[in-house]
This record gives sequence, C-alpha cells and structure tokens, in this order.
Amino acid sequence: MASKFRGFPPEAMEFFRGLALHNTREWFQPRKQIFEETVRQPMLQLVEALNGELLRFAPLHATDPEKAIFRFYRDTRFSKDKSPYKDRIAATFPRRGMVRHQGAMYYFSVNDKGVAMGGGLYMPMPETLLAVRNHIAVHHEDMRAIIAAKPPTRLYGELQGESLARVPKGFPATHPAAGLLKRKHFFYYVETDPQVALTPALVPLLRKHFEAITPLVDFLNSGVVGKKKPGHE
Repeated sequence: MASKFRGFPPEAMEFFRGLALHNTREWFQPRKQIFEETVRQPMLQLVEALNGELLRFAPLHATDPEKAIFRFYRDTRFSKDKSPYKDRIAATFPRRGMVRHQGAMYYFSVNDKGVAMGGGLYMPMPETLLAVRNHIAVHHEDMRAIIAAKPPTRLYGELQGESLARVPKGFPATHPAAGLLKRKHFFYYVETDPQVALTPALVPLLRKHFEAITPLVDFLNSGVVGKKKPGHE
C-alpha cells in the first residue's frame, strides 16, 4: 500500500514558529484545528508509513501511531517552565512488550528548527540499565563491533550519552569493558534541515537512520528481554 504521507504542509512550520513566540493557551486554542490538520494528521500518516518500513527490518518495533506519538501538552507540575505546549511533535517506536525507557527504541521529532532522529537507550529504568550492563560485561566485543560499524558512524558519529566517573558498583574497575559499563545512556542522535519534513523524502531518510542503528537497538534489547518485571508484557 502506498504511503499517504506527502510531507508536512508549510502551515505546520508556520504553526511552530508562532508557537515559539506565543506558547500560551490563549494563542493555541483558536489554532487547535490548524494543529490537528497540519501537524497531527500528517504525523499520524508519517508514523504509519514508518511502521511499514520497520516491518522490513525491525518488525517488533512497529507501533500503534496513537501510542507512538508523544502528548503535545507538557507536564508542568514540576517544571519552572510553565509553557503548556511542547515545541515539537515527536514519536518513539519501542520494542513490542516494552514501555518507553524500559528498552532501546527509535525516535524522531519535527518542528520548524529541524528534524531530529536517532535511537537507542536514553534515561533507562534502573533495572533496565543493570540488565544492559550485565549483557555488555559478557558481550562487550560484540558491542564494540556494533558501534564501530560504518553505517552508524557515518550518519551519527560516535555513540552518545552521559557516563559515570567510575565503574558502577558490582563490576571490577579493571573490567575490559569499563568504559562502556560507565555509560548511563546508549544512543545516537542527529538533526537535519526542516525542509525535508515538507516532502515525502522524510520517510526514506528516517528509514535509513533507523536501519543503521538497528544492530545497537537489538543488542541492547537482547540484554533486557526476559528480565522485565511481570505486567509489562
């Protein structure tokens, strides 16, 4: 089936430019229909198109579009920034049976500043991070080969994410994978020109970037599968 996604309309970028200047309910409410028609509907079509691509190389990550797309309304309860709306529309594709932050996944977002894309493990749950570290401790040579491969390094550069100052408790400081075990996050992330979001070319662009990091996503999730708490299936 041919993709319905033909690109976000120019009005979507105009919406985000206006939102950047007037992030208030008073500004948004009269323009809610514009958001629905020019931002959210194309986003749903884009996620559907990406699901079709994921079925070819990462079928367990095809996700219900309604669940993949982040809520556009910000949770301001514990934030000094009381702006009610996010400055971008974004989606994630977690592995089936996992929730966000429980395993490695794919991510992208769109606004007038650019298209961001990537994936991996970002801000994982404590039990997820421990499971991944245990997996790396045993299979660190595989991990090094994955992050040294040409596809991800050509598109993203080096693996990204914060690291601890010391090897975490439970692992010897002299472990051959000490540098990898110190990591708190394991992900790739890059931004590109927003103009591509106005065209159907966004679908193959995202596919190329997702496919390049699939070995990393699969490796990280292989350390988590079977170690999830009951109730997450």
